[in-house]
Amino acid sequence: MSNNRSGVFIGGVMLGATIGALTGLLMAPRTGRETRKLLKKSADALPDLAEDLSTSVQIQADRLGANALRNWDETLDRLREAIAAGIDASQRENQAMKRKNSPDAQTTATQTVADSDSLPEHVDN
Repeated sequence: MSNNRSGVFIGGVMLGATIGALTGLLMAPRTGRETRKLLKKSADALPDLAEDLSTSVQIQADRLGANALRNWDETLDRLREAIAAGIDASQRENQAMKRKNSPDAQTTATQTVADSDSLPEHVDN
């Protein structure tokens, strides 16, 4: 995140310096010939400035892309782990349900119900 901010900051500094230089040139008390000569030099420097800015933006974009890819990979790994844990829990629960519903469990449950039927019931009115 700080890499993104530093790229924006560098771009802002470069743009601000260019605007400041142009404003200073136009407001300076020079003759027209001197000002034109200075403006020509500044205009000749603009392609280099644009190239530097483009390179800076490209570097920042590459960093952001790498960070996004790394975050995606980490998220994908966590998702795979969560799915595997869910499948394991589901299988354990399924096995527990099968054991609970097996014939031995049915016999035990039937005996328990039969035993409870033989107990006297007390009803309070």
